[in-house]
Amino acid sequence: MFDFDNFREIWSTVKKNKLRTFLTGFSVAWGILMLIILLGAGNGLRNGMMLNFRNYSLNRLEMWPRWTSMPYKGMQQNRRITFKNDEIDFLLRENPEIEMITGVNYHNFDITYGEEYNSYSVQGVHPTKALIDNVEMHAGKGRFINDVDIQEKRKVVVISPQMQETLFRQIDPVGKWVQIGKIPFQVIGVYHVENNTYDVPAYIPFSTSQALYRSGYGVDEVAFTMIGINTQQEYDAFAERLREQMGQRHWFDPADRRALGTWSTLEDFMMINKILWVITVFVGVIGVVTLAAGIVGVSNIMLITVRERTREFGIRKAIGATPISIIKLVVIESIIITMIFGYIGMVIGIGVTEGVNAIMEAANTGAGTRNDTMSIFTNPTVGLDIAFFAVALLVIAGVLAGYFPARKAVKVTAIEAMRHE
Repeated sequence: MFDFDNFREIWSTVKKNKLRTFLTGFSVAWGILMLIILLGAGNGLRNGMMLNFRNYSLNRLEMWPRWTSMPYKGMQQNRRITFKNDEIDFLLRENPEIEMITGVNYHNFDITYGEEYNSYSVQGVHPTKALIDNVEMHAGKGRFINDVDIQEKRKVVVISPQMQETLFRQIDPVGKWVQIGKIPFQVIGVYHVENNTYDVPAYIPFSTSQALYRSGYGVDEVAFTMIGINTQQEYDAFAERLREQMGQRHWFDPADRRALGTWSTLEDFMMINKILWVITVFVGVIGVVTLAAGIVGVSNIMLITVRERTREFGIRKAIGATPISIIKLVVIESIIITMIFGYIGMVIGIGVTEGVNAIMEAANTGAGTRNDTMSIFTNPTVGLDIAFFAVALLVIAGVLAGYFPARKAVKVTAIEAMRHE
């Protein structure tokens, strides 16, 4: 078993060979440090990309009418396409892939409360808008639009925190009445938003929006989530079928890409995933190469160590030391050095990534409001499991690098070993 005498011998060997010990430890620490920094950079890029999708469902598609650019069955080009009132029912009936759907009408109005007012975007939506766009309603902040609001065409509005700050100051706005244009609406909720700026909209019931501002007719945009579509091929087939359906319904050529505008988070997400996969593989390969370089460094230094100590091994055997005890000394020395320096490299690497993350968090936070609407690099940290795995891998490599040369060295007779130069 390992006792204090073994430790004293190992410590004596380390002190006599400080440069060799430092080079071994540096190889371990550098390999771990660079691996953690590289993996942290890869994670930061992935997290930043994914953060940009936080306010949208990943299987979301928006569709809006535009102008035709091709004649079709006697119809002239440059014709305005208009969505009908039953567009939502039609899409749900014809496309089982559609899960949740909402119509959207866009408006811009002055919103007034007492003496305070400002110009804001106002959207007429269905209750499913909250699920499709991940609109959060926190406790004590009221509610979102519901089905009863739609059925009864209620004049109710859900506002943003910025609207609350500008119009109501310190007053709780829930239950209060505001003027949207010249029409009074009751505030029923304040939704949560991280990017608290003027461009976030207020929400009113879609039916109310149509009745008051669209003469009871028309849909500016349809947004919905999809199920059962997981690949680019499946999405392309669905999008083409959707264009054919809308082309027949609104009399335009499905090949006319200008007639219908579409934007899909699913398509963007799949493209981002491909880019992130390439980046992950690239960073992983560099990390493995860096770790391998550390392993090679440890192996070479341990090989030199054993060769330098061959004469010492011969003397030990001559005075009665067993081969197992000699091998054990080499292996334990290797374990101690790789663990200590591996831990140092891990701590420095995690410290660097956490430090960068803290600086970025501080830069993105101002006056208590997080401003990270678009980000390409966020939270560049690495889990402890990865760091400990890398350290363990280097420790194992160091053990093997010391074990095999030591086993070969102790097989040499004591006389031959003591003659070794």
